[in-house]
Amino acid sequence: MTKPEALGFSAARLATLDEVMKARYVDSGMLPGLITQIWRRGELVHSGLCGHMDLERGVPMREDALFRIYSMSKPITAVALMMLVEEAKIGLDDLVATHIPSWKNLGVYATGVPTLLANQPPSFITTAPERPMKVVDLVTHTSGLTYGFLMRSSVDAAYRRMKINDFQTPGGLDTMIEQLASLPLEFSPGTAWNYSVSIDVMGYLVQKLSGQSFGEFLRTRLFAPLKMDDTSFFVTPDKLDRFTSCYQPGEGGKLKVQDDGQLSTYAKPPTLESGGGGLVSTAHDYMRFCRMMLNGGELDGARILSPKTVELFSRNFLPDDGEVADMSTPGAFSETSYAGIGFSIGCGVNVDVAKTRLPGTEGEFFWGGAASTAFWVDPLEELAVVFMTQVMGSDARLTLRRDLRTLTYSAMTESFA
Repeated sequence: MTKPEALGFSAARLATLDEVMKARYVDSGMLPGLITQIWRRGELVHSGLCGHMDLERGVPMREDALFRIYSMSKPITAVALMMLVEEAKIGLDDLVATHIPSWKNLGVYATGVPTLLANQPPSFITTAPERPMKVVDLVTHTSGLTYGFLMRSSVDAAYRRMKINDFQTPGGLDTMIEQLASLPLEFSPGTAWNYSVSIDVMGYLVQKLSGQSFGEFLRTRLFAPLKMDDTSFFVTPDKLDRFTSCYQPGEGGKLKVQDDGQLSTYAKPPTLESGGGGLVSTAHDYMRFCRMMLNGGELDGARILSPKTVELFSRNFLPDDGEVADMSTPGAFSETSYAGIGFSIGCGVNVDVAKTRLPGTEGEFFWGGAASTAFWVDPLEELAVVFMTQVMGSDARLTLRRDLRTLTYSAMTESFA
């Protein structure tokens, strides 16, 4: 490995990054273990790991550990969709109903509640949207769709009742699309930002337009060319010993098991391949994905996207160049703080560094996962960072990412910005 100083980083400050993250998050018991990888100027400048991948069995963290990346699946799905955009099979300005005819008459929620009877559909009164939903609304979470876990409205209550986006849904993505056709939107497309199953709908569109199952498309068109050999919707038996256990905060500040890696449902293929949150990966694999994006859509001879398409991920696609903070619905959930953040294609984008109150670069794109994983790609600084751990529901999630970002940029000794 090239010395960090040759790549514009301080080895001493990178050591401080590891020390702080270990002491503050692992030794304190907030995280079971972690992996941090930093790539710059075409080389791996830093790789650090500590703690455990399985606390109960005392298994130390290992470089090839497998993690549930949850919403870090979203940028991968976005790339898959843009591959089909490049083939002129779909456009961001297309009406979604062009590709999903059953959604032609989707209405916007006005009043009503979901029925409590399992064999009866929800009863809602709706109004017509200001305009039909477009594909760009899906990629930016401005579609009017929602998530059942948000616990905000009668619409997301109906999502919970109907188990929208359950990984074991009979009929998979096709069934999910049929279910959503019977439910109202929370708002007129393009008028607000709300975290949602929109990216899962994009996975359905990839499946429909490619003629392959979504998982097969990802495997043959993206993962195999990029040599992301450990990225999939489930963990095969020969890899189960590398699968981390997932935790959540318990009593007395201690972690408790949320999903045992050796007994996990991820050990079998799901019926619904969730492009919004269903993938398992390694730090190495996800860094290869980031490297492809950092390298203008190509890696080791495998061309996935054109450089001009990759540039779009650094652009803000929200209406009127808005920010997530301005467009978020009340009580909205996000994998990032809102200030200074726009939204590009399936991930956030930094549009105002001063508003974020953190070091960074305008045009960097990023996202995180529900188990506290995170990544970002900073094209101007030729930088990519991947962070892996496995804790759900931690209040430290955003603070963790703040510290990671601060310590990473603080270790830089040269900047192109």
